[in-house]
Amino acid sequence: MKLFVLGDEEAVLGFALVGVRGKVAQTPTEVEEGLREALSDEEIGILLITADAAQMAREEVDRLKVTSVSPLILEIPSSRGLVKGPSIRDLIREAIGVSL
Repeated sequence: MKLFVLGDEEAVLGFALVGVRGKVAQTPTEVEEGLREALSDEEIGILLITADAAQMAREEVDRLKVTSVSPLILEIPSSRGLVKGPSIRDLIREAIGVSL
């Protein structure tokens, strides 16, 4: 199982220092391309995506968090900090229609 990071240049370069492959994404199109690349590689078990990158494709990222078994998608803070998004509880309620 491998890691893949998608986000700003600082995050991608930082993770590259410890051997993690990644893709710099500064536009919504680049985020979508990075998501497709990570999802198509069966060796990737965990996709780390910065909050800023996730915000550029919020609907797709949230859908994948709920439906994707592999890779596991984890949102990490960007260099500017964590962008507030829906909570896990909100995502579960949307996915199964039940509030926990």
